[in-house]
Amino acid sequence: MPSFRLLLIAPLSLALAGCGILYKQPIYQGNLMEKEAVDQLRPGLSKQQVAGLLGTPSVADPFHAQRWDYSASQRTNRRGDVEIKTLTLHFENDSLARWEGDYFPEQDEELARNSIRQFGPNLVKEKDKRGGR
Repeated sequence: MPSFRLLLIAPLSLALAGCGILYKQPIYQGNLMEKEAVDQLRPGLSKQQVAGLLGTPSVADPFHAQRWDYSASQRTNRRGDVEIKTLTLHFENDSLARWEGDYFPEQDEELARNSIRQFGPNLVKEKDKRGGR
């Protein structure tokens, strides 16, 4: 009788684990920007300077070359609810004129803090200068 229960419980457990009912890992996609970098935006910056601060935009619209959209999304719960934020920069004559929208200001820092806990210490540790360890 105990082996019958095991045969019933094992496939049921695998099915539930595969469906993501028990746990779904958070998913972040798009541009995650540092708050310090966005705080340095000011009118008159060139496209090259903006790209140096924020990186290239996630959405390149060929019909609006004077607009850059930095879009990011996050899914953090089991139901699959997604929150999307877009920071839009407007240029005039290839210099920054204004920006609007929102972004995830603390998300990149939170991901960096949690990466060791989630993925383990995969980074190469510095060798001890004295002992060469």
